[in-house]
Amino acid sequence: MLLGGPMKNLVALALVALPLASPAVRAENPVKDVVGAAVATPDLSTLVTAVKAAEYVTALQNPGPLTVFAPTNAAFAALPAGTVEGLLNPEKKMDLQDILKYHVTLSTYKASWFKDGQVMGMANGQKVTFHVKDGKVMVNDATIIASVPVSNGIVHVIDKVLLPPPR
Repeated sequence: MLLGGPMKNLVALALVALPLASPAVRAENPVKDVVGAAVATPDLSTLVTAVKAAEYVTALQNPGPLTVFAPTNAAFAALPAGTVEGLLNPEKKMDLQDILKYHVTLSTYKASWFKDGQVMGMANGQKVTFHVKDGKVMVNDATIIASVPVSNGIVHVIDKVLLPPPR
């Protein structure tokens, strides 16, 4: 099977996790942290840019454990025109930080652990709701399309940007 576009990039992200296969391999090839995995995945470059602009690189490199819902470049591109560019402006840094925190929770949660209707608090203090149907797991209205264990938790790649509800 030939893969192209975003699926090829998601396979590349999954390959980052291969060192988890055995302790011997793990010792030789330590798994990247959340930031390292995102940087190594071309389809998460917009997220990496946002994390840098929000000055959250160090926070996402901490020992964790963290569960991060990582929107693809296509997810960011689907936002209204000018949204991403606007959020990257220094005067919108707090808004960007709030949105990014809405993509992170403490502890490590595998996709298979989420239950339909489950509610979970996120790092920004607001909650998301999970939906599970026919083996598909969604967080709010974003579908988890790949999951990659990393040294400080797990990254779930999602197809939409999670926007916190108004406060």
